[in-house]
Amino acid sequence: MAPILRILGIETSCDETAAAIVERRDDGTAAVASDVVLSQLDEHSAYGGVVPEIAARAHVEALDTLIDEALKRANVSLSDVDAIAATSGPGLIGGLLVGLMTGKAISRATGKPLYAINHLEGHALTARLTDGLSFPYLMLLVSGGHTQLILVRGIGEYERWGTTIDDALGEAFDKTAKLLGLPYPGGPAVEAAAKNGDPDRFDFPRPLVGESRLDFSFSGLKTAVRQAATAIAPVTEQDIADICASFQKAISRTLKDRIGRGLQRFKKEYPKTVDKPALVVAGGVAANLELRRTLQDLCDLNGFRFIAPPLRLCTDNAVMIAWAGLERMATGAAPDGLDVQPRSRWPLDQKAETLLGHGKRGAKA
Repeated sequence: MAPILRILGIETSCDETAAAIVERRDDGTAAVASDVVLSQLDEHSAYGGVVPEIAARAHVEALDTLIDEALKRANVSLSDVDAIAATSGPGLIGGLLVGLMTGKAISRATGKPLYAINHLEGHALTARLTDGLSFPYLMLLVSGGHTQLILVRGIGEYERWGTTIDDALGEAFDKTAKLLGLPYPGGPAVEAAAKNGDPDRFDFPRPLVGESRLDFSFSGLKTAVRQAATAIAPVTEQDIADICASFQKAISRTLKDRIGRGLQRFKKEYPKTVDKPALVVAGGVAANLELRRTLQDLCDLNGFRFIAPPLRLCTDNAVMIAWAGLERMATGAAPDGLDVQPRSRWPLDQKAETLLGHGKRGAKA
């Protein structure tokens, strides 16, 4: 069956430059015609984190080429595309400007409608692309900037049940890795080191475990890791492995408690869902296999489906941005005007109380 909608997705919110062509058929099924991602890992690794200026310049240099490549791989031209979807926030403002301005330019030149997409909504809806998931469902978003438990009720309908009150989980991984002299990005480095470690050597804290609220906290855990490393300095390779394994165990136990309470709340509020209830994990930290195993076991125990999209769709990508645009188009949502502005801060649930930072650009989470 021929596709009825085809969209170009553009993603430049942080340190990946990405473009994709995604098609949606009239029965709601989809096909990824092309998916191109260029990582900036080499540009930032020497600094132990993302440098906004470097990221923005790299987006400028690469984006046009990546869009051309995405069109070529999909065997289409811009005239064959029905719309453009570009990440408009949240993220690094320089990168957002590059992607959104490029989307605006293409929209103006071709007359195609433009959809300014919330990056977090892209993560929230990816499971509908990969698994055909129906509403409502729970999403655990774990990345370098966010750790949130969100109820996904429908397109544009999100309710935040829990969020971090300090560091995001990905940030805790990165800072732990940097403290121990491991390479950037920290998540994969800590996971690799932990495979050879003793998870019971250090009894690290499990912040907020046992509390009825569904929020997260990782600052105290990060401090405990630093104190443990300092106490036994200079650390050996085995010390580092043991610290990483114990750190991951503390994270797993924390998520088991926090998410377990969220699953119970979902069953109380939605006792008669048509399908088996589902927990979706999204964001870069979702690539951690130990955390995936913890969540899988937790879902099995509570009668939930556990859905973890392919690893390439957990990290930043343009497929999810294109799909979010297609989801909005399917609802009949109007496109955005060319005066739409990027937003470095853009919570999915804009009615939720601010727990972490609130600057001139709005609530962080």
